[in-house]
Amino acid sequence: MILNKVTDLIGNTPVLSISIPAKHSKLLLKIEKNNPGGSIKDRMARNMVIAALKAGRLKPGGVVVESSSGNTGCGLAIAAIEFGLRFIAVVDHHAAQDKIAVMRALGAEIRYVEGDFREDEVAVVERQRLAAELASQIPGAVFMNQSDNAANAGGYSDFVREVIEEVGGVDAYVGCVGTGGSMTGIARGLKVHNPHTKTIAVEPAGSIVFGQPGHPYYQSGTGTPAGDTVGLVLDYSCIDLGVQVSDTQAFETARYIAQRTGLLVGGSTGGVIYKALEFIHSGLIGGNVVAAVADGGEKYLHTVYNESWLQERNLLDPQVWAQLDDWLSPDNIEDAQPTLLQRSAA
Repeated sequence: MILNKVTDLIGNTPVLSISIPAKHSKLLLKIEKNNPGGSIKDRMARNMVIAALKAGRLKPGGVVVESSSGNTGCGLAIAAIEFGLRFIAVVDHHAAQDKIAVMRALGAEIRYVEGDFREDEVAVVERQRLAAELASQIPGAVFMNQSDNAANAGGYSDFVREVIEEVGGVDAYVGCVGTGGSMTGIARGLKVHNPHTKTIAVEPAGSIVFGQPGHPYYQSGTGTPAGDTVGLVLDYSCIDLGVQVSDTQAFETARYIAQRTGLLVGGSTGGVIYKALEFIHSGLIGGNVVAAVADGGEKYLHTVYNESWLQERNLLDPQVWAQLDDWLSPDNIEDAQPTLLQRSAA
């Protein structure tokens, strides 16, 4: 297949199947890190730009400004190249340095927020304030405001179409929730095809999306920190269950998956995989359970995949590995498959 531009590479990502014969289930991982910007956010970033251009809010040659922990910023940087736009990403100290480096390599301008923030504190409120201020000061600029932008959720229609074609029936979807765009767009779409599909949204412990007390956390690009408000794009009505996962569970699962399967996933995806396996084994969900590999571990080599960094923050726990071994080891499964992992037969 020969394509004409980089954004044509967005979508049509493959699915990797983890068989769980003891529960007659499969955990089906849609490898969204294969998008050109390295994450699921490429889909919504381009969609937001197209919607703004069609509505006349954004003019050719204009300026896109957005608050981002990195993945949306990478997607917007690629979209800005396609449509001849200038892109300014507003970031804080919590953003992975590798993501910032990618945005710079793609021509994005980086603006850091100022302030005294804890290492594990996400400065979303200040990021959004600065992004809105910059957009109001720069001629032809638009603050994309992904948290309240309907085109965010609207960017995932192709994801749903692809999953239905690749997997067939989807019995459950487990995804991380930050702004709520991917969770809302995917959950709504799947329930149109099958109203009985169970949808489970995973946030970091410390996030306030589902009403739990807020406290700092290290998971990047997911959840809503204390002091911020949940974005308008999130539609609770299409989510059957909202749950929390700890930083340790998320990061240890990511490292486990890397060393057991060879697939590098981001920290938030580690959390989604952990909760998906937990709920499959509890009997809450079963059959074809879909989860997105929202981004890759290549962006977190200095944090999630750095044992010294984890140890300094008390984020190592061998019991998580033992639990995952119990859930996934063929030795504990009758009628086990010859290999744990296999490509989707779809």
